[in-house]
Amino acid sequence: MYNFSKHINEDAATIVPVKLPNAPSNVNIFMKRIDLVHPIISGNKWYKMKYNIAEMLNQGKDTLLTFGGAYSNHLHAAAYAGKIFGLKTIGLLRGEEHLPLNETLKSSIDNGMEIHYVDRSRFRERESEAFLDEVKQKFGEVFILPLGGTNEIALKGCAEIVEQIDMDFDYICSASGSGGTFAGIVAGLEGSKKGIAFPALKGGEFLEGIISDLVFEYSGKKYSNWSLNTDYHFGGFAKLTRELVEFTKEFKRLNEFELDYIYTNKMMFGIAELIKSGYFKSGETIVAIHSGGLQGNLGMMERIEKF
Repeated sequence: MYNFSKHINEDAATIVPVKLPNAPSNVNIFMKRIDLVHPIISGNKWYKMKYNIAEMLNQGKDTLLTFGGAYSNHLHAAAYAGKIFGLKTIGLLRGEEHLPLNETLKSSIDNGMEIHYVDRSRFRERESEAFLDEVKQKFGEVFILPLGGTNEIALKGCAEIVEQIDMDFDYICSASGSGGTFAGIVAGLEGSKKGIAFPALKGGEFLEGIISDLVFEYSGKKYSNWSLNTDYHFGGFAKLTRELVEFTKEFKRLNEFELDYIYTNKMMFGIAELIKSGYFKSGETIVAIHSGGLQGNLGMMERIEKF
């Protein structure tokens, strides 16, 4: 396998204790800082991408094509991965062009990604055989990485997140977008401990089937030690409220590091509320995954400042 250690430092993904705003301290809260493995290809984006890049190189392909939205941390990470690993990258972007570009898209283009806009109805067909045939006709023999970087290969990397937790715990918690990171975590748990996913989008209940199918395709097993909590989406993907913004800022003050405003802050808010409600028992230990994506905060700044 390609040696990525020249650019990526997985040993930097330390586990740190954290304090939650306005939450009782009778539950032990830690964060696995996988956001620290790289300043740009950070967090879960790296763990989902690394074995896909290795497979791409094994196939002798030099162009990575993937999908995302206007605030996609995945597109941003894929663009930079292409830059440092010497790969061409193409991003198929949901929706129409809006100028000026936000910081996420501007940076992706600056790092060499070729962006093509796809209208929303067509974007929903991205996994169809007809769409993929059209992609190959237009772009050639590219390596196609699905939306969010989620596929069976990605689960192998995400399962390693669990292997790298060198302490005892009762729960592992992760934010969820496309379901791939948490599916890998479930596979890595192998039925022990408990896992909770916090979807960042409204109506995230559909992820239960996706996660279950991904785990089974990867491991050949079904597990019952995990659940979704869909109560903390705050209105939908990339949506904010004053309460959430204030919580996120207070978290930074208490812990001296940032959460991102799309995924991890919603998860940590949810954990705090579940502690208050007594869901977690006194003395239990939770490890929450800091999945990175902090560059996305720049693109959210205009919305944050409204509060």
